[in-house]
Amino acid sequence: MAAAEAFLGVDRSFGDRRWSARAVDDRLALLLAQRLDQPEIIGRILAGRGIAPEAVERFLSPSLRADLPDPSSLMDMDVAVERIVAAIERGETIAVFGDYDVDGATSGALLARYFNAIGACYVTYIPDRMTEGYGPNLPALERLQGGGAGLVITVDCGTTAFEALTGAHANDLDVIVVDHHVAEPALPPCAALVNPNRLDDTSGCGQLAAVGVTFLLIVALNRALRRCGFFTKRPEPDLMAYLDLVALGTVCDVVPLTGLNRALVTQGLKVMARRNNVGLCALADIAGVKERPGTYHAGFLLGPRVNAGGRVGQSDLGIRLLTTLDPTEAQEIAETLDRHNAERRAIESMVLEDAIETVEASADAVAAIAAGAGWHPGVIGIVASRLRERYNRPAFVISLEDGLGKGSARSVPGIDLGALVTAAKQAGLLVNGGGHRMAAGFTVEEARLDAFRDFVAERLSSNGEGEMVAELGLDGALAIGAATPEMTAILDRAGPFGAGNPEPRMAFPAVKLIRAAPVGENHLSCVFSGADGGRLEGISFRSRDTGLGQSLLAHVGRPIHVAGRLRLDSWQGRERIKLHIDDAAAAT
Repeated sequence: MAAAEAFLGVDRSFGDRRWSARAVDDRLALLLAQRLDQPEIIGRILAGRGIAPEAVERFLSPSLRADLPDPSSLMDMDVAVERIVAAIERGETIAVFGDYDVDGATSGALLARYFNAIGACYVTYIPDRMTEGYGPNLPALERLQGGGAGLVITVDCGTTAFEALTGAHANDLDVIVVDHHVAEPALPPCAALVNPNRLDDTSGCGQLAAVGVTFLLIVALNRALRRCGFFTKRPEPDLMAYLDLVALGTVCDVVPLTGLNRALVTQGLKVMARRNNVGLCALADIAGVKERPGTYHAGFLLGPRVNAGGRVGQSDLGIRLLTTLDPTEAQEIAETLDRHNAERRAIESMVLEDAIETVEASADAVAAIAAGAGWHPGVIGIVASRLRERYNRPAFVISLEDGLGKGSARSVPGIDLGALVTAAKQAGLLVNGGGHRMAAGFTVEEARLDAFRDFVAERLSSNGEGEMVAELGLDGALAIGAATPEMTAILDRAGPFGAGNPEPRMAFPAVKLIRAAPVGENHLSCVFSGADGGRLEGISFRSRDTGLGQSLLAHVGRPIHVAGRLRLDSWQGRERIKLHIDDAAAAT
């Protein structure tokens, strides 16, 4: 099939998208399938993700032994480790200053659990999203210093905190930055800045989330402590036991699940399944995670609840949950986070409705940009994700108050938002801002909002994105009778799935939609039958009021093409295959 042809002839689906087949070398797909002694579909999936024959075994069986780099390859890593070792030996109080999202909470919890295991003196600090904003601020650093902290380690923040770190430096407070956000050519004054995305770093680890960088830090720190005889009279911590935190933060920060990230998440999900972290166990139970956890559970069930504290509740609830050793306290925090998550969903729904109206009335062609007064800053990131999904464009959502706008942005493949926001800041259009390829945060003066819109439009248009067409990429087509537990297990061999390694999306051509009924919060439950006599249940999330949902309801009893991802669903002790529906189209 020519690359320009729409898959199954679907030029415009119910979801207003064009279906396209993932570009695959057919000969390579066949070779990979034969080498693995697997059905051709697994060969097509691997070939479509650029996996060469010599790399296939390593891809299917990622290991830290093969992929973990020498932490010293990161700029300033050895300097940071030397300063931390000195603090531990002198009995200094070390303050761990984290961000309020999942990556920040897991990074902070990772350091806290390690320090606790080795008997180091430490405190943790998470700024309040509403009153302090993102990243280190000088008043907080001064309070930590006044409370006895001789060293502060910022995690998932700090790379562009020039004002705060300049003030800390003037106060003779040592700060070590452990981050992954895009850096500017100039760096703030600090004892060490460990960030694989600083411009002079050649480690090749720029795809890591902050929690991945933090894990490399404790690997290097543990090695240094071992060399100086620190563990001759005390047990050495099992660093592998912390990988559940690394997996959670990596998945939720939507960094590419390739290379080292793939190994970290693969091993981390195995650790998570052992249920050794009492906080994660309590959260999994309250979220209804009964099966072996995967990237879906981490990204869509656990992560949003950890995030909920920083969004609409107490910013430190996430790190407290992930560090507590008391099952009773863990249960109480998990219940609180679950309530905050329900509150967050209600607020998100209202802001999303307003944001969609704003985008629909806008003339912006290359980005979905929405700004509104009084929008809760804690949900603008999620709303940006929803707009990105809806319009297949980079999305910017800005909450306006007292002449300032707090913004959050989410990207599509091929657009580096971190670089865009950094460039806008350097151009004088933003008060501050930063991020990575797929997500960014910023503050903009309301008077400069139009200029920022123009900057975004010009930057994205020059990137060749002036004529974005919403597309749905598909890995192939299956008959309903092929949707078996065995097929799902075959597809799962290419996991873990996430950014950089998308979950296989299959089309089921010309199936009959037997039933479509509303269920839960704006979802649709569907049943399909095929010409082979097979039946398949499906669920279309958050779609009842969308074009996709309304079209599904209107096509009951008629043949349609449906596309989505196969999942093994466990319910009341029974396993069944369910299709998570991404789109559908009329079968002509």
